[in-house]
Amino acid sequence: MVLRLTTAAQDELRAVGFDGLTVRNVASRAEVAPATAYTYFSSKNHLVAEVFWRRLSERPRPELAKASAVERVVAVFADLAEFLAGEPELAAATTAALLGTEPDVKALQVIVGTEINQRLAEAVGHAPEILDALSLAWNGAMLQAGMGHTSYEAMGARLASAARLIMRSVR
Repeated sequence: MVLRLTTAAQDELRAVGFDGLTVRNVASRAEVAPATAYTYFSSKNHLVAEVFWRRLSERPRPELAKASAVERVVAVFADLAEFLAGEPELAAATTAALLGTEPDVKALQVIVGTEINQRLAEAVGHAPEILDALSLAWNGAMLQAGMGHTSYEAMGARLASAARLIMRSVR
């Protein structure tokens, strides 16, 4: 049932965007009762955050062997930017959804943030201050793209530049 709803939500996002998306319309598209959809998803923010989490967790990590730490971080950022640029409706919706304050969204904020940080940690190794700065760069890029100040396509190059600056002292 959850798969039907998340698939329908992706289709609905492509059709009407985040502003037009409702749990009720997603339920209709999935051919389930709205009450059933609300059993699984407390809000459209929760639904979109879940869709993003599922798409992100299914995405294979980029190959990081035989590269410097900077090259590995740039590869992670490039992969994430490519993912978001390839699904702009989901990307824009996710930025808004993950700012939600509902408990279900807050839980997914932690899960998504942990996944992004794990990908970056695998690339950079043990360097908590650098990982924190890279995480801030990622979150800032997501917010800027979500607000329309930059495109998801441009995020990869901008994050690569930030990574090179942040990691100047890392060999």
